[in-house]
Amino acid sequence: MNERQTAFKILCRIEKDKAYANLLLDAAIKETESSVASGFLTALVYGVIERKLTLDYLLSQHLKKPLKRLSPEAVTILRMGAYQLKFMDKVPVSAAVNESVKLSKKNGCAYASGLINSVLRRVKETEISYPETGNKAYDFSIRYSCPEPLVQHFIEDYGVEDTEGILKTSFEIPPTTVRVNTVKTDIESFKATLLEEGIEATEVGVPNMLNLSKASGLENLESYKKGLFHLQDAASARCVEALSLEPGHVLLDLCAAPGGKSFTAAEHMQNKGEILSFDLYESRVERMKKGAERLGLQVIKASAADASRENEALLNSADRVLCDVPCSGFGTIRRKPEIRYKDLASIDKLPELQYNILENGSKYLKENGILVYSTCTLNRAENDAVCDRFLNAHPEFEALGEYTTLMPHKDKTDGFFFARFGRRHDG
Repeated sequence: MNERQTAFKILCRIEKDKAYANLLLDAAIKETESSVASGFLTALVYGVIERKLTLDYLLSQHLKKPLKRLSPEAVTILRMGAYQLKFMDKVPVSAAVNESVKLSKKNGCAYASGLINSVLRRVKETEISYPETGNKAYDFSIRYSCPEPLVQHFIEDYGVEDTEGILKTSFEIPPTTVRVNTVKTDIESFKATLLEEGIEATEVGVPNMLNLSKASGLENLESYKKGLFHLQDAASARCVEALSLEPGHVLLDLCAAPGGKSFTAAEHMQNKGEILSFDLYESRVERMKKGAERLGLQVIKASAADASRENEALLNSADRVLCDVPCSGFGTIRRKPEIRYKDLASIDKLPELQYNILENGSKYLKENGILVYSTCTLNRAENDAVCDRFLNAHPEFEALGEYTTLMPHKDKTDGFFFARFGRRHDG
């Protein structure tokens, strides 16, 4: 496999069709058995996506006309070359430049080969100088390659210091954390099993959660096939802890796919009771069913349903209700770098949907039950504001403790939010 050619095709698809990098990479990597090639390919694709605005800023300093005047193919090649020169230490200058020129000739933009050669050589010779205009939104936008409107949004919600922390960690490689299936094993036994499989594991401060030294090929492990663990970020595990589950409980997980929180909940319940796990799409429901079967969690019953519509059959039926609602995903930028380029206008309708799901969830709760609302975003309009609106409209409910916002730079997790609610008992 020619990694640079494959990276070029993937990046062009992402720019043109808004395709998902992880899906395109998975498909490309399956075509090769070289871990070295796949590692370089993954680093190059994700790196160019992560640093796109910074790369464009650097390239524009050496162009006489705006970058957008070039063909999309030439721009992609320039970004790839500049990323290799500035952010990939082990790539020789000659390889970064010469291979970029070859890409231009191979992909219909030979006319730009001379420009690509000269611009990349100037990029290499120039030290990166980030703007310091005093406009934090603009300065951070260039330094951390995040659209200015989103940076400004973070600043308004969390202030300058936390915004910079969020953006800095967006370049970090996220940890590979797993939840031990305590229905089948215990954490010490599982750590020993992993060592036999050549993987070291460290505890992360959340019960039965481990950080693994290996990120790829986990599905090929015998321990995976035997259902001894599932992938999950520590933030999601903490969210499930907030449900205070016990064996025999009835839990409704209203937006459950891909199923990780349902799996962890079943383990908390010692596989005793009932978990009704819903998702809007049948294909995702089938994946949840297969996951539960692999883990041996018979307590989970997955089915398709629209969480935003009231289901009379579920009224007052659950000890616990989890509303892990669809969201903008701004807490997971380090895992899905393209999320940072999402148009903010496209998420304007989410709070209404989220509120409807939370309100429906409250109707399914038994008298002394616990309702948990959660998102994987850092956006107060989808988090605090939705919860405040719910409490204002439903005085019969109260917050059980303060809302919880987890941040990558503070909590070593994905960005995440959850809140607990229960019915008032004050007369």
